[in-house]
Amino acid sequence: MKTINDFNFNGKKALVRVDFNVPQDDQLKVTDNTRIAAVKPTVDKILEDGGAVILMAHLGRPKGEVKDEFSLKHIVEEVSNVLGHQVKFVDECIGEKAEQAAKDLNAGEILLLENLRFHKEEEKGDEAFAENLSKLGDAYVNDAFGTAHRAHASTAVIAQFFPSTKFFGLLMAKELQAIDKVLKSGERPVTAILGGSKVSTKITIIENILPAVDNLIIGGGMAFTFIKALGGKIGTSLVEEDKLPLALEILGKAKEHNVKVYLPSDTIIAESFSNDADRKESDIYAIPEGWMGLDAGPKSRDQFNDVLLDSRTILWNGPIGVFEMSNFAAGTVALGDSIAEATKLGAFSLVGGGDSVAFVKQFGYGEKVSYVSTGGGAMLESLEGLELPGVAAINK
Repeated sequence: MKTINDFNFNGKKALVRVDFNVPQDDQLKVTDNTRIAAVKPTVDKILEDGGAVILMAHLGRPKGEVKDEFSLKHIVEEVSNVLGHQVKFVDECIGEKAEQAAKDLNAGEILLLENLRFHKEEEKGDEAFAENLSKLGDAYVNDAFGTAHRAHASTAVIAQFFPSTKFFGLLMAKELQAIDKVLKSGERPVTAILGGSKVSTKITIIENILPAVDNLIIGGGMAFTFIKALGGKIGTSLVEEDKLPLALEILGKAKEHNVKVYLPSDTIIAESFSNDADRKESDIYAIPEGWMGLDAGPKSRDQFNDVLLDSRTILWNGPIGVFEMSNFAAGTVALGDSIAEATKLGAFSLVGGGDSVAFVKQFGYGEKVSYVSTGGGAMLESLEGLELPGVAAINK
């Protein structure tokens, strides 16, 4: 893997693709700077070498039109504060103005270009646009794992214009190493936890990870499709009726790979999808009519805990209950505690994919696990076994 550690940037201008697609409030102030902080080690390394940094990013979905609300000028102050340097800004990303701003940049300085997606050519993966971007720097660094699954001009196409000076940033390298640890080089036993609402969105992931894992914990709404397929009565719980045969097929494939599958044995049920609904514990195979399962029950939590404390490598993708409602968050909290405890005992734990990342942030588990992925779609496509365009472009 070619990373920035393999190159000395002294006297060089590094064109760095970052993921600054950050949340903002009504005043366009950044409300979560995690993605900005994540690229600081890459920026620091280039500057310490005696280089200059030119940051390329997108924000929102302006769809090729210049719209003030999506301008990166609104995040310059936050980027400066987080990176610890006064960041310069140019309101273009290609053309004379951008080229002059890049030319005027001295060693130790940082320049942020305007939103790449103000040009429709960015998302089209246009080669001429990528070539124009390439004129701004001497080396190309991709540190935007969150967009690595897109074959856009700045994430993939541009790399061809830097045949010998294209590198992964430190964040990107960490993401790829974390995924490799789970799928290839991880210490066994390896346990994957897949939660969330639908089996259909996780099929490819399950098929790809079966050869790599020893245990598969299935929770959340998607568990009910498996329970019903096995003959259980699930009341009004979420179910994908057309995926019942597929659920049985997955269980069969798991058996072929000697993977132990753990489904919840009990659940917290409610009469309606509401935090204030009447609730009680139930055997997951015998949910009364008119009731729905919204969280993993205490027996399931204990069983999952035993499996996790015996694991050396853990992948967590998706919650095992409706944690957004406090009365149905206990299952996912218990799971988070078990993963944190296993990590403390020396296991490697990777959390990735939308809702589980949201949970980890909201409930303060970020420091208690080994690694929290910054890329939703990119993380999922990696787990599905797909080679990401942004990764392939550097490896060529």
